[in-house]
Amino acid sequence: MINKLNEVFDKVLSSINESKTEIFEITEEIHNEYKELQIKIEIIKEKVQNIIKEVDGLEVLEKNSRKKLLKVSRDFTVYTELDIHKAYEEANILQIQLNVKREEEKKLLQQRSEMEIRLKRLGETLDKAENLTSRISIVEEFLGSTFKDIHSTVEDMKQSHIFGRKIINAQEEERKRIAREIHDGPAQSLAGLVIKAEICNKLLDIDTDKARVELHELRECTRESIKDIRKIIYNLRPTAIDDLGLIPSLERYIENFENETKIPIDFTIFSKNDLNLNDSIKNLSIFRIIQEALNNIAKHSKATNVKVNINIDEENIYLDIMDNGIGFDLESVKSESREDRGFGLLNIEERVKLLRGNLIIETEKGKGTLIKVQIPTIDKKVGVEI
Repeated sequence: MINKLNEVFDKVLSSINESKTEIFEITEEIHNEYKELQIKIEIIKEKVQNIIKEVDGLEVLEKNSRKKLLKVSRDFTVYTELDIHKAYEEANILQIQLNVKREEEKKLLQQRSEMEIRLKRLGETLDKAENLTSRISIVEEFLGSTFKDIHSTVEDMKQSHIFGRKIINAQEEERKRIAREIHDGPAQSLAGLVIKAEICNKLLDIDTDKARVELHELRECTRESIKDIRKIIYNLRPTAIDDLGLIPSLERYIENFENETKIPIDFTIFSKNDLNLNDSIKNLSIFRIIQEALNNIAKHSKATNVKVNINIDEENIYLDIMDNGIGFDLESVKSESREDRGFGLLNIEERVKLLRGNLIIETEKGKGTLIKVQIPTIDKKVGVEI
């Protein structure tokens, strides 16, 4: 019976591995196409910039030629019929050239727009493919590790299955949060950029001074959008954790948080010399817990002072995050459904559970909030370091 089960799982893992390879190849093809399209868009953008300069130059020449034609036509006693004819021909040629260039500009802009739409769709498809590859990897790793010796204990298999589902749920919650950040931040800003670009395009023929002002605002909005995007990218995976470690990364994040929110933070580390946080998953989880707590404070607490304490002994890591804000009704929040509850507290709760830790929240309206987290350095149930 056990041999049969092992045989079944071997076939399942083999099938999953083959599917993973195929999906990876598809993802690579999409990625290459995405990169090629990005290069083409950059080339189109350069062409657009060049043709805009040509159109601007022709508009000046065409405007001057019309002035000259008007002057020659009025002073017919001074200018000959040949002069009038030449002025008319010059104005007509410039008008034709200008119309041709404008049509080229229009076609290039339309081509760029179509390519950008296609790039966006490719990006969405690429995200889905990478997401699917990631999920298959999780399933493969889960099955490979959990069911390798399935006959050893059925209970451990059940616990591992539940743990794997929690990981996937936590990932989905994180993706929802990221989607909301992008929708409320860069997506809105980029929509505004499109509108400003259209305004600039219309003003170029009407009021160049106003167009310059709008272009200046467009540039500033673009910078802010880039700043928001970089912030989201950093929040997705703070590379400083891998390069510098947990504590320096937290110190940098807290410094940035203080600069952005103007809320001072008293950051204290106990037993710093004894810290042994070499596990990247644990480091990132601790970073995220503190990040989520501070985000909640910035958004909801109206606090003027925050304290963050980290303490570690031989068995546990302790986190205390305190603020002097307005607090909230904890029982009321607990009674709400998961959909209605704030995602910040849910993310903290899920991360603590995944690390087999304990979470205590002490709060009261008008009296601030204290978040206490205890995370074991050793998984006591299975006796391995996490």
